[in-house]
Amino acid sequence: MLGLEETYACISEAVSALETARDVVVVTGPDARTWLQGQVSQDLAALGPGHSAETLVLSPQGKVDAYCRATMLTDEIVLLDTETGYGELLEQRLRRFRLRVRAELESGTLRCLEVRGPDSATSLAGSQLEPGTAPAEIRGDTLSAGWIIAVPVTWPGFAGFDVMATAATTGWPLLKVPLGDPAAFEAARIEAGVPAMGRELTEKTIPQEAGSLVEHTVSFTKGCYTGQELVARLDSRGANVARKLRGVVIDPAGQGQGGATLTGMDRELGSLTSVAWSPRFASPVALAYVRRDVVLPAVAKVTPGGADAEIRELPL
Repeated sequence: MLGLEETYACISEAVSALETARDVVVVTGPDARTWLQGQVSQDLAALGPGHSAETLVLSPQGKVDAYCRATMLTDEIVLLDTETGYGELLEQRLRRFRLRVRAELESGTLRCLEVRGPDSATSLAGSQLEPGTAPAEIRGDTLSAGWIIAVPVTWPGFAGFDVMATAATTGWPLLKVPLGDPAAFEAARIEAGVPAMGRELTEKTIPQEAGSLVEHTVSFTKGCYTGQELVARLDSRGANVARKLRGVVIDPAGQGQGGATLTGMDRELGSLTSVAWSPRFASPVALAYVRRDVVLPAVAKVTPGGADAEIRELPL
């Protein structure tokens, strides 16, 4: 496996991969798509088999219950994948709103290979696996069958895709893609401003707070869905929320951790949610929720520790 510096260089200039997993909820049945249209923030109507869209599942109050990706495996099978540890919560949330519809829910975990870097596309050459292509015929229970699929990922500055496969499959179809250090992938996520469940996104998060999340997870032209009112109202008012997700570059000699406070001008400016060492900046980088009235770039101190930091726009 590549080290931190090598991995970061590859995902910035070539390609590297990280073996992980994704929790999933599979919705199957003739009403799968139409029912989910009323549960998710993204428009699924035009998605063909093999195609994906990032989306949110919101509470009736408009707060984030789940950040996930919807992929049409067939016209009657929709795959929702999210971070590990949050699949059960997603399934429970969906079941509460499944009334009188011809759709069944199945949950589990898929193997995942995160592939990042400008050479990502060429790594699939000859594999007969292309992002946007539906898996071969699925027989029996969806998560027990043997299938594999590639779905595109759009991290600002770090192009790529995720390959997801059931336990019934073995190996990966990729050629000459070195496995990398998870810490480099975390640094890339932070620099790109991609929020994570449990850190940047909780049951208290309003979608418009989380950086550019709304831009690629919410449709403002589809019909009604649970939690739509708050999102639509804030959009009509210019998305004015009390805090916004920002990037932070911390002094190389300093450090920080999730929950640390940013202070400046004799007041609290915000708090860190995720921190990682960045080879590009040769210093720690972080995501933080910061008061909306803070003019960027802004200097700050990280407490505890007193490290100097600069609050910046995302992506870093």
